[in-house]
Amino acid sequence: MKKLFIVYLLFITTISLQAQQITIVIDNATLHIGDGSVIEKGTVIFKNGKIEYAGPQKDHGFDDNTASIIDGTGKHVYPGIIATGSGLGLIEYSAVRATRDAYEVGVFNPNVRSLIAYNTDSKVIPTVRSNGILIAQVVPGGGVISGQSSIMKLSGWNWEDAAVDTDNGMHMYWPGVYSYNYEKGTYEVSSSYAEEVNEINTFMQEAKAYCSVENHKEKNLKFEAMRELFAGKQKMFVSANAAKAIVGAVDFAKTFGIKIVIVGGRQSYRVTTLLKENNIPVIIESTHELPAYDGDPVDLPYRLPGILKSAGILCGLTLSDGGDSFWGMRNIPFIAGTSAAYGLTKEEALQLITLNNAKILGIDNNYGSLVAGKSATLFVAEGDVLDMKTSVLTNIFINGERIKVENWQDDLSKKYEMKYGIEVK
Repeated sequence: MKKLFIVYLLFITTISLQAQQITIVIDNATLHIGDGSVIEKGTVIFKNGKIEYAGPQKDHGFDDNTASIIDGTGKHVYPGIIATGSGLGLIEYSAVRATRDAYEVGVFNPNVRSLIAYNTDSKVIPTVRSNGILIAQVVPGGGVISGQSSIMKLSGWNWEDAAVDTDNGMHMYWPGVYSYNYEKGTYEVSSSYAEEVNEINTFMQEAKAYCSVENHKEKNLKFEAMRELFAGKQKMFVSANAAKAIVGAVDFAKTFGIKIVIVGGRQSYRVTTLLKENNIPVIIESTHELPAYDGDPVDLPYRLPGILKSAGILCGLTLSDGGDSFWGMRNIPFIAGTSAAYGLTKEEALQLITLNNAKILGIDNNYGSLVAGKSATLFVAEGDVLDMKTSVLTNIFINGERIKVENWQDDLSKKYEMKYGIEVK
């Protein structure tokens, strides 16, 4: 029995290696490169997980005997969409505490790593993947400094297999400038704002002093986790929305000599000069919401990506962390599509969730666009992926590996269609 098992493993391994060596050609498709450009009749060729060619249609010389050829006539090829600030793989059912691994107790938890809690067997992941989201920044929550995120591909046997970039960034929730007065029903300036900022500065000063010494006889795990940040090898993603909070976060970054990314940035349009001068990117958390502050135009959330782009600020897009930062990530392409009606072109809107997000995360050398030499992480769709009415994926590839498009929701749909003789179109 043991010998049979070993032979079986060798057989499976051999099949897997052979599958990775097959050249795949997507021919005569519309290529959405991810950098704002489009090739109407194009060809994509990839092998061993890397794109070998992505450009105008050409006589590639392959046939059905030498490659797996996909007819892309009337179809579109896109780079894999990248979800930032996601709880994917950390939460399965919001209402069941035992399935929520996204939050840690305590105020300062830089030593928390989302990586080791990531569940590749989550049933949520395939439902998100079916809309073209193939890479995710998986982020811990809770406290002021919530811990370190990692970049994961949405396929793999375990977290080690799925990891693209481990401990990619540190995450902080900047204190709220305003607090809600329930008796008056109004927002007021928070009386504890200055005190909370001082607590952050005190922690950072102690951590920086600790990290200035290489070897300590007694290790402080929280401070040890800050070394990469102070060494400039890691970015801090600071969640801040009010203009005053963003200014405070920028001053904070200057004080401690660290690189930051603003997450949320609802009032970032008021401090574009400051952000531009300091080369600070912004990840907007959703455009499908009402204005956050009195006096803001009703369509401001929709226009914000276009405003930041016009100001020369590198801008990405994700969903807000309102409890739907895991399953709700499947709506990212449609949220980006809304921006195309408020100041951006369709390709610029696509860039928000592909190449721009890749640049902000520091993985643009391998992901985010259809370029020779990059990872073959891409998908084929019958319609416009930014339009929920027409977006239907037919093929998915992550690092060149063909991934099943259907998910368990599709399986359930087919099951009950058959049971009741219903034909759903």
